[in-house]
Amino acid sequence: MGTQQKDPALAMNELTARPTESASPANEPLGLYIHVPFCASTCDFCAFYQVKPDARKLAHYFDGLEDEVALVSWDRPLSTVFWGGGTPGLLSPDQIRRLGGLVNRLPKATPQPEWSVEMAPASVTDARLMALQEVGVTRISLGVQSLRPDLLDGLGRQHTREQALRAYDRVRARDFQSVNIDLMFALPGQEEQEWLADLHEALALRPDHLSTYCLTFEEDTALWVKLSQGKVKLDPQREARLYEQTWATLADAGFQQYEISNFARPGHACQHNLNTWAMYEWVGLGPSAASQHRGHRGSNPADLALWRTQVAAGTRARDDATVLSPALLWEDALIFGLRMNRGVDLVALRARFGQSAGDDVRPWTEINARVDSLVTDGLVERQGPRIFLTPRGRLLADAVGGEIMGALQALST
Repeated sequence: MGTQQKDPALAMNELTARPTESASPANEPLGLYIHVPFCASTCDFCAFYQVKPDARKLAHYFDGLEDEVALVSWDRPLSTVFWGGGTPGLLSPDQIRRLGGLVNRLPKATPQPEWSVEMAPASVTDARLMALQEVGVTRISLGVQSLRPDLLDGLGRQHTREQALRAYDRVRARDFQSVNIDLMFALPGQEEQEWLADLHEALALRPDHLSTYCLTFEEDTALWVKLSQGKVKLDPQREARLYEQTWATLADAGFQQYEISNFARPGHACQHNLNTWAMYEWVGLGPSAASQHRGHRGSNPADLALWRTQVAAGTRARDDATVLSPALLWEDALIFGLRMNRGVDLVALRARFGQSAGDDVRPWTEINARVDSLVTDGLVERQGPRIFLTPRGRLLADAVGGEIMGALQALST
């Protein structure tokens, strides 16, 4: 659950003491993200923090979670829960129940909140799925990535095509409220027709939600090394074609695109992610987990032993620690909001975060001027106070966000 950090880190003396927490609006959503760092092996594309599990590490992990929960001011009921990794599905049924028990001791909204868990196909068993349902999980996100054996091997995935299909059938048989399939495209050696075949085969399974990610090359991954060695190459034009083919195929199949990489049948969009992109608050537990809560944003160290030591000493979420201002929040809400098909309502955004600039209207004037320029360039559309990316703009979303951020940063220099 990554979050961009734009402000400088707090001074060292602020980091060594627990910051004064500001109250959070009682009627706003609150999410919980728990990072489960355990993975049997590291996929070539993965840059998330992970370790191989053993009895000692698992004991430290669960003890650390108990300590960390006690450090959080749980000021309102949880609206959503998300377990990511790593491979949360690698936990045993009893460990799933223990982690679920920790969540269920916290106040939760009614009716039952959306509760998502990421699972790798090779880890899906009936016993694990039963335990997940027992604790209250409502949504399973299955990391299939591809249904072609050669591409799975190239990604370093530890499941086969047959395991992926069998895992999906098992998840469906348990009747979770929502099931998502993760797929990746623009893989090394993947032809366009192969990607469309993967997409159509996934659609034939009738999932509730599809996440389709263009392969990215993150530093310190095996794929990054291959890119730096010239063994694989970037092809932006090919990526753009695959994006457009994906959007058209899923629209024809009745899926609504609600974010650049995310598509859902009606009623199945991931609420946890929507709340996060809108810059509502969430608490992150576990090594490397980020939090945005009670006026501060920060991350836990991406190191199981160091995280365990810190929470035992009463410290959490200190890496990249930032005191949140309304200005920072509305900047992020604008940038992340533009990635969603519904875009952002500038008037509503100003009403929510307008205190950020006081009587200084320069940021809002600069945003409107930059948006006008992006409209002229065919990257953004306006409908009253709402702005959203055009199809071409969605292909260049990072560049559009950079344009807006550049305008805002120029005001502070």
